[in-house]
Amino acid sequence: MQIHPRAIIDHAALRHNLACVRRRAPDSRIWAVVKANGYGHGMVEMGTTLETADGLAVARVEEGVRLREAGITKPILVMEGFLFDDELAAARAHGFELALHRPEQVALLEQTRTTRPLRIWIKVDTGMHRLGFDPQQVPNLLARLSADPQVAGPVGLMTHLAKADDPHDRLTQLQCDRLRALDPAAHYPLSIGNSAGILACPASRTPWVRPGIMLYGASPLIGRTAAELRLRPVMRLATRLIAVRALRRGDAVGYGSTYVCPQDMLVGVAAIGYGDGYPRHAPIGTPVLVGGRRAPLIGRISMDMINIDLRGLPTARVGDPVTLWGADLPVDEIAQWAGTISYELLCRVTSRVRMEHREMHPMPHGGKRL
Repeated sequence: MQIHPRAIIDHAALRHNLACVRRRAPDSRIWAVVKANGYGHGMVEMGTTLETADGLAVARVEEGVRLREAGITKPILVMEGFLFDDELAAARAHGFELALHRPEQVALLEQTRTTRPLRIWIKVDTGMHRLGFDPQQVPNLLARLSADPQVAGPVGLMTHLAKADDPHDRLTQLQCDRLRALDPAAHYPLSIGNSAGILACPASRTPWVRPGIMLYGASPLIGRTAAELRLRPVMRLATRLIAVRALRRGDAVGYGSTYVCPQDMLVGVAAIGYGDGYPRHAPIGTPVLVGGRRAPLIGRISMDMINIDLRGLPTARVGDPVTLWGADLPVDEIAQWAGTISYELLCRVTSRVRMEHREMHPMPHGGKRL
């Protein structure tokens, strides 16, 4: 029996969620976003299973290099582009597509001569005001880059949506309109749609879309659950009870004595904590599943352990399985309890949690099918 925390990764669910993207944006090509170690699920394993996507998207050059070193040959988009010439050289060597968002990147690209042209995307600031060129700078950039022999094929235009999680906010449509206005004749590839845009804003379903969190089975939309959107969770975070204690009324539980037993009661201790990535700030009452049944957390989250109110589960025993999030306990719900978002919870699962990948398709020679 395994006591340590595990993250069980369901690759069949990942393929299902990719198919959901295809149904929502049937005329779009897909950059499947696998940055941040595949949102905590394992970047190489996610990239391997997402083989029917048209390409993979990462944040940084080093992430793309890791995919290439694992044998993944699909197109890779680096959404933050490069900072220094060694990153540009690595991007050339591995054939990455690069997003440019500041003038210094354009200058470095033009100064470096090579026989291997790169595909380039111009990131346009249409309203998020984080990275990107102002729209009025784009016509000149398009002319410069389109004339540069180091740039392969048509230059792409992309932007990032600031408030697409709220389907009622008008900024999303406005951002789409601003990007499309830069290329009314559709000469250049466009990429707008993130997960929320793909699901809720048809104008963002451009020739290229970039789904992220929806691939991993969490909801990107305010007020909509993943189940309502027909998404399936890819990760189940699980552990086991390592102790069941009979405490008395008035006994204080955990650091700081933040919970005092209101009556004689059973308290379970499970082997997981903030050292594994479970949120330390999860409040008393946050649900877990013990043997498939809900029970609330009590006391503070420790580095290695959590305490669980077992008053409703009198038959609970050491070794019983505990689910922190998964198919029957959505990560979005736990994020809401913890005052954060599912993205953070998934990405913060630490390396000491054992990853168990299920439903991967092996290659005939014994390796992973790419």
